[in-house]
Amino acid sequence: MPRETKQAKIDRAVEVCRRLDEKYGPVECFLDHESPFRLTIAVLLSAQTTDAQVNKVTPALFERFPTPEAMAAASPEEVSEYIRSLGFYKSKARHCVECAQMIVSEFGGEVPHTMEELTRLPGVGRKTANIVMNVGFGIVEGIAVDTHVNRIAHRLALSPKTHEKEPLKTEQDLLRLLPRELWGPVNHQWIKHGRDTCSARSPKCDGCVLEDICPSAHRC
Repeated sequence: MPRETKQAKIDRAVEVCRRLDEKYGPVECFLDHESPFRLTIAVLLSAQTTDAQVNKVTPALFERFPTPEAMAAASPEEVSEYIRSLGFYKSKARHCVECAQMIVSEFGGEVPHTMEELTRLPGVGRKTANIVMNVGFGIVEGIAVDTHVNRIAHRLALSPKTHEKEPLKTEQDLLRLLPRELWGPVNHQWIKHGRDTCSARSPKCDGCVLEDICPSAHRC
């Protein structure tokens, strides 16, 4: 097959977004939350854990520690009692407390809403910051690349194989291909597509809305 030109890849990436938007429309955040602070903590807890598992523990967690001030005053051991069912719960509990403490001490109890400030918070990387900014504040500065988005980007050959285990590089590849106005919906629409159709094992290529423009169709 002839090598795909840069413009052809851009056009295909835009078409991917168009089709998934047509199929799914607006997709709500999968993590239950009522404020930017609770969203930040929920996303922090979701690392290497399913959203469903996080949603099981956060009601009791936020009932006990409803605000940054309440969580900042807790010990990691206290917080860990509420999240024991999650992977890496001890380190996550420590990050929750340290994150809340910084929000209180340096940001007046309000979650910051810039990439630079958010990524200063303990346990918060670029993926988490992208989600908090997008969902919590309606600010789009990038694309949160989780395991589903990363898998789909590479199956679609929108990011080179050498970036397959480097989500930050995958994000930059997508940002270069997609116009800014398409960045916002990508994370949640692609997650839904990854869960419903383009699963890690045995993806449902037959009938997939991307079947004819996916280089990996029927090859996974």
